[in-house]
Amino acid sequence: MPVIMRKIGIGAFEDINKVVEAAREAVSDEIFVVIYAPDGTHVSAGDGLQYHISPDPAKALIDALLSGTIDGAVRGTLPSGTTLRYLREAASVNHLERIAVLETPKKRKFLLTPVGIDEGWTIGDKLKLARNAQELAERIGIDTTIGILSGGRLGDIGRNVNVDRSLAEAELLARLTGGVHSEILIEDAARKYGIVIAPDGISGNLIFRTLVLLGLGGSHGAPVVNIDVTFVDTSRASVNYGNALRLAASLVKNK
Repeated sequence: MPVIMRKIGIGAFEDINKVVEAAREAVSDEIFVVIYAPDGTHVSAGDGLQYHISPDPAKALIDALLSGTIDGAVRGTLPSGTTLRYLREAASVNHLERIAVLETPKKRKFLLTPVGIDEGWTIGDKLKLARNAQELAERIGIDTTIGILSGGRLGDIGRNVNVDRSLAEAELLARLTGGVHSEILIEDAARKYGIVIAPDGISGNLIFRTLVLLGLGGSHGAPVVNIDVTFVDTSRASVNYGNALRLAASLVKNK
């Protein structure tokens, strides 16, 4: 069968060299990378990459994605607030749902959600994220079992009203999803299950940042799962975006 090349765009607002290095690493017979960067960016000719220079690289990247000019997109080092806001508006959704593809220090992959501070604040929200996580896991070859985290152990009931509420919600969510309530034991959940559901977006974001930015874990980015196009969100603090570019290309291929 002929090889089909996927054109993946990545944003570069700062740390352009980090983005270029990741793009060069990711380029293959199946992946062609376009870097979307702001006016004034110095580019190197003949490096095998394509550059799109504009006054608003976030808008240019997302417009290209929605028009089909590129097959998938990675946020790269574009600012989170303005980029995700424009994506939300351009895709005509009132919020974005992200699921992080992570790796433990021992290289075991798992999905974590919610990871945005404004995501996953109701049982309904987390139930939808869990279902979308199972679909994503199937597409990229990750175990679809679910571990639900809460704010304590079952033996802690009665110590704090907020912990009691977290435990009750996790028990309910485990029954609704067919998952397992892992209590507060993130270390067990990440080892046993392919999908880990955090109590809320704040704790999910803290788990991500602790694992990837303080610990020895890895990140492949966080695909947005409630839009019709492939957009992989990333942290500007990430060391390398090669994994996110390859994940975007894989999602496009298996769409």
